[in-house]
Amino acid sequence: MTNDHQPTIHLDQFLKRCGVATGGQAKLMIQGGEVIVNGEVETRRRRQLRAGDEVAFLDELFVVAPMEH
Repeated sequence: MTNDHQPTIHLDQFLKRCGVATGGQAKLMIQGGEVIVNGEVETRRRRQLRAGDEVAFLDELFVVAPMEH
């Protein structure tokens, strides 16, 4: 199966689901360069995350779990 067929979640939605921030807070944190995805600063809140991606914020690291279709 290719990455094109894997379910995805937007970065801002992922942060909300993890309980890190509200939607508005997530937007500001991402645009402010405070969120790192797979070792690189990410400023696009609509960044598509897939299973296995690593998201770091402050001193916390989250790994995107496999998602259902």
